[in-house]
Amino acid sequence: MVRTLRERGTRLAILSNTTAAMMHACVKASGLESAFDFQLSTDHVKAFKPDPSAYQMSLDAFHLRKKEIAFAAFGGWDAVGAKAFGHPTYWVNRFNMPSEELGLFADFTSQNLSSLPSFLKST
Repeated sequence: MVRTLRERGTRLAILSNTTAAMMHACVKASGLESAFDFQLSTDHVKAFKPDPSAYQMSLDAFHLRKKEIAFAAFGGWDAVGAKAFGHPTYWVNRFNMPSEELGLFADFTSQNLSSLPSFLKST
């Protein structure tokens, strides 16, 4: 799906709570290095998601507004953190887990990324 989105001209980034070195190693091992415009590590802001300063990194990198950056997350807490920050959110709930009770919900939930392209068109 990452390659498909990239081929369609979608700009992509990873925003991770891992160290930059760990993230770069994982991306390199996946063979997806050229798919991402940015690999953003929260080490840079000395805070972890769901701290707003972590999500702010995407705005600073892309020079876009919150509503212009869709955020896909595998963790429900991460999707809700991005939603609270102001991003349109897509939660990849692979194991059909109940949503955490945090007062907010992702804009869209799916067990995989298959609906992500249509979600991106709708945002």
